[in-house]
Amino acid sequence: MLDMFFNAIHNVWPMIFIFTIIIVSIRITYLICNKKKLVFYKEITMFCFIIYLLLLYYIVTFQDNSYGTNNLIPFREIFRYDVSSKLFFKNVIGNILLFLPFGIFISNYIKNKTFFPTLLLSFIVSCAIEFTQSVIGRTADIDDVILNTVGGVLGYLVYKLQNRIKLRLPKFMKSQIFLDVLSLFIILVIIYLAFKFNFWRIIW
Repeated sequence: MLDMFFNAIHNVWPMIFIFTIIIVSIRITYLICNKKKLVFYKEITMFCFIIYLLLLYYIVTFQDNSYGTNNLIPFREIFRYDVSSKLFFKNVIGNILLFLPFGIFISNYIKNKTFFPTLLLSFIVSCAIEFTQSVIGRTADIDDVILNTVGGVLGYLVYKLQNRIKLRLPKFMKSQIFLDVLSLFIILVIIYLAFKFNFWRIIW
């Protein structure tokens, strides 16, 4: 899973860089021209979701090209793997984890009170991905739709857990200033780790 993620970054970073410049410049211009208040942590959250979508697009359209036959029988591929095998982790757990951020982001965005909207959106997006894969020469797999949808629903559960934890936090930890500072701190930590562990070798 990590190899797939790093490979995606290696191949998609030019697009991420260009999109970052476009999105950030347009967003800042919009806020200035319309005299809107900047909520830093919300902007960072939305930006991370866009980066996630770019990586997701690459992973599902360019990696691991396959020219086998489509699978329309539910659970056939899932039960084909040994639970302790690398293929199980990659093709089963990997497909679930792939949509976990999707479930978290969209649940946080639409603020749904039940898991159904997240389940439906995850199902629709996953079906669109599988259809596209079948058209571009890869194989469509109903099991991928099932696993991606499960991942989306698990993302919703993480969102609900996050909200419950948030209710128990002190008031100052819910303030915009604290969340902005926390977001900035996380970004600085990521940059520091990127330099410390020579993360840039993945890009170059």
